[in-house]
Amino acid sequence: MNNMVTVQRGLYFEEFQIGQKIFSATRTVTEADIVNFAGLSGDYNQIHTSEAYSKSTPYGKRIAHGLLTLAIVSGLAVQTGFMEGTVINFREISEWKFVKPVFIGDTIRVELEILETKALPRISGGAVDIHLEVMNQNNETVCRGTWKVLVAGRPEG
Repeated sequence: MNNMVTVQRGLYFEEFQIGQKIFSATRTVTEADIVNFAGLSGDYNQIHTSEAYSKSTPYGKRIAHGLLTLAIVSGLAVQTGFMEGTVINFREISEWKFVKPVFIGDTIRVELEILETKALPRISGGAVDIHLEVMNQNNETVCRGTWKVLVAGRPEG
């Protein structure tokens, strides 16, 4: 199922609409991703790094770090282009839940939905609340939550 929708690159605050949906491309999680993230983060928990140990867990095999999955989700969201050149900063993550494990070889994608917008004249833009639903290749939700980003307003002139 390919829900890829072309989105204007670099939406200004005024262009966001409540209920608007944006769909990312897909990305397969690899063993290299897990090894590299363990090295970068220092998180060598055996559930991620030891095949032998992981066989004794309820999952039966290694799983991706939750924060690795979140980092990949961030990349997928940015690659849609809707924040390109207009995002001021990433403000917060709220109500994030890791629903199912992500395994080596899983392919994930993100559905983003605009929940709320709030004008912030002091920054010449506003805050945008975005719900993210992350699905694997079986259309199962693996994680979900809400991000708040600050976005520039349309330049005058």
